[in-house]
Amino acid sequence: MTARRARHPLGPYATLTGFVLLLAALFGVAFAAGSAAGPVAPGIHRDGGDAGPGDGTGGGMGGTMGGMHGMGH
Repeated sequence: MTARRARHPLGPYATLTGFVLLLAALFGVAFAAGSAAGPVAPGIHRDGGDAGPGDGTGGGMGGTMGGMHGMGH
């Protein structure tokens, strides 16, 4: 009979390091795929014109939506 060596589990630091490396690799692959795909909506971007919801003024939809008359109270 041959003697078999017992496999010792990895320590917590080795496991954590492996997990972080796996996360970094997945992030790199996802970033490369997103860069290759290009922008999701190429025509939609801010050009510095109107103030929008993200300008700190508390903006939003600014009014009622069409067809929503009398649906409140």
